[in-house]
Amino acid sequence: MPVNLPPLDPAQLKPIAGVRIGIAEAGVRKASRKDLTVFLLDEGASVTGVFTSNRFCAAPVQVCREHLAAGSAVRALVINTGNANAGTGAPGLAHARQTCDALAALLQCTPAQVLPFSTGVIMEPLPVDRIVAGLPAALADAQAAHWAKAAVGIMTTDTVPKAASAQVKVGGQTVSITGISKGAGMIRPNMATMLGFVATDACIDPALLPVLAKQLADGSFNRITIDGDTSTNDSFMLIATHKAGHAPVTSLDSEDGQALVQGLMQVARQLAHAIVRDGEGATKFITVQVEGGRTGEECRQVAYAIAHSPLVKTAFFASDPNLGRILAAVGYAGITDLDQGLIELHLDDVHVVSQGGRRAEYREEDGQRVMKGSEITVRVGLGRGTATDTVWTCDLSHEYVTINADYRS
Repeated sequence: MPVNLPPLDPAQLKPIAGVRIGIAEAGVRKASRKDLTVFLLDEGASVTGVFTSNRFCAAPVQVCREHLAAGSAVRALVINTGNANAGTGAPGLAHARQTCDALAALLQCTPAQVLPFSTGVIMEPLPVDRIVAGLPAALADAQAAHWAKAAVGIMTTDTVPKAASAQVKVGGQTVSITGISKGAGMIRPNMATMLGFVATDACIDPALLPVLAKQLADGSFNRITIDGDTSTNDSFMLIATHKAGHAPVTSLDSEDGQALVQGLMQVARQLAHAIVRDGEGATKFITVQVEGGRTGEECRQVAYAIAHSPLVKTAFFASDPNLGRILAAVGYAGITDLDQGLIELHLDDVHVVSQGGRRAEYREEDGQRVMKGSEITVRVGLGRGTATDTVWTCDLSHEYVTINADYRS
C-alpha cells in the first residue's frame, strides 16, 4: 500500500477551462481496463514538454519531439498504457504516427497537432489497430471533469491514481492548476517523470513555457528515485490554456510570475511525492537532504548516491541502523576532494555522526527508533559551503523484486 498517501478525492480536482479528457477501454494489453486517454485542447492553448534523457527513447517520445519542433498548435494528446512502444524500431515509429494520424482525422486537424504517449511493457509491438478503434469512444467520453478518470487510465504498476490541484491569485484572478502522473517503478527521472501532465488556465507568454517546464521538472520529478532506472518513455507536459482572463504573465520573476510558479510547483511536487509513496513495494518515504555543499549539483550527487544505494534502501526496509552504508555512499558519490572529517549525519532528530565519526552520544536504539517510522529524513552535512538540495526516495523491499519478476505475467 502507498506510504501515507491519502485516497484521491475527485471532487478536489479543479477542471481547467479549455481542457477536456476522455477515457476508453482499448484492450491494449488486458481486457476491461481503462487504457486509452485523450486530452482535447481548445484553440489557443500552449503546450511544451521535457522528455527522458535515455538515449534508447520510445517511439512516442521521438514523435512528440518532432511535432513540438514543427511548431504547430497542439490540439490533442493521446496516451495508452499497457505497451511502451519502446525498443520497437521503425515499426514503432510508424505505429506512433498512425495513432496521431487517426486522431487528427477524427478532430480535423493535422497529425503534427497531436502528441502521442505510451507506457507499459518495452520491446513489444504496439497494438495500434486496437488504439485506433478505441479513439471514437474516448472522444465521446471527453469532459472537463475527467481528471480523476485520466489518472486511473494512465496507471501501470501503480496501486493508486495520482492527481493534484491548486488555485492561486494571478493578476487579481483565480487561476486553477491540475495535474496527473503515473509511475511506481523504473523511476529515476533525468528530466521529469514517467508520464506527467499539468495544465493551467493561466495566461502566460508562451515563450516562457519551456523554461517553466524545466524549472518545474528540476524542482520536483528530477528530485525523486525509486530504483535508479531512467525510463525510455519519461514525459512531462505543461499546458496553458490562457482562459483565466488576467493580463498575460510576461516574466517569471514578477509577483504574478512567482505566484504562478509556486502554484505549479506545489502540484508538481505533490505528484512527484505520490510516485515515491507508491513506489513498488515501498513501506517508507525517505527525504535525503544534503547541505553544506559548494554547489547544488554536488549536493544532489551525494543525495542520489544515498538514495540509489540498494544497501541503504534495504537497511531502511529492515529498520536496521547499519548507517555506515550511508557514509559509504557519501564517500563514493564522486567528490574527489571531500574531507571526511567534516561529515555530519542526522536521522530525523538523532545526531549520528559528527566530524566524520560516530558521535559518542549516539545509541543504536535511537537510530532504530527513527528507522521504524514510515517518514524519515536523512540529513548529511558536507562542511564545504552553503549549498543544499533534497532528493526523495523510498525503501527497497521483497515486494519490489516480486512485482518486477512477475511484471509481464
